[in-house]
Amino acid sequence: MTRASNQLRIVGGRFRGRRLPFPDQPGLRPTPDRVRETLFNWLAPIIPGARCLDAFAGSGALGFEAASRGAGEVVLIERAAAVAQQLRTNARTLDATGIEILHADTLQWLAGSPRPFDVVFLDPPYDDDLLAPAIARLADQGWLAPGARIYLEAARRTGFPALPQGWELLRDKTAGQVRYGLVSPGSAAPGSAGL
Repeated sequence: MTRASNQLRIVGGRFRGRRLPFPDQPGLRPTPDRVRETLFNWLAPIIPGARCLDAFAGSGALGFEAASRGAGEVVLIERAAAVAQQLRTNARTLDATGIEILHADTLQWLAGSPRPFDVVFLDPPYDDDLLAPAIARLADQGWLAPGARIYLEAARRTGFPALPQGWELLRDKTAGQVRYGLVSPGSAAPGSAGL
């Protein structure tokens, strides 16, 4: 069930200020507004027209924010059926184009046929230990376009898992109990300058 208090606010772009409901679900917590503002400032040079993957969509805060700011395509993956249905409803409410919502398990989906993304958001439920295996799946050939960026979010107390060889943590901040950062899958990746 969705309570009135379960709402996220889109902080920038064409849907700025729009509020979207999300259901009660264990581990579901939208990325805070302040964190999203910082993240999308980091990503501003590459979001317009980008192919984005919101791998643990939850409320859809990151995926809808990317769409609002001009991403060309946004794929949101959510394993809970009721949450995926709410994401579909919210996409229709926004009348947003270029958004694909998949009811699937992210790790299983990432074991399938790869398609390259420019930006990947990894913000799984903090207590589910999904960040490391998701990173490992992404590191397999084909998921990341040249110059791709990966957003990581974790509980401050646990931090980030070890990154694959050649991956570089470009930005790293904390806000309250949240640690978040931006990763390049290779220091020689095109477009790494300035981010």
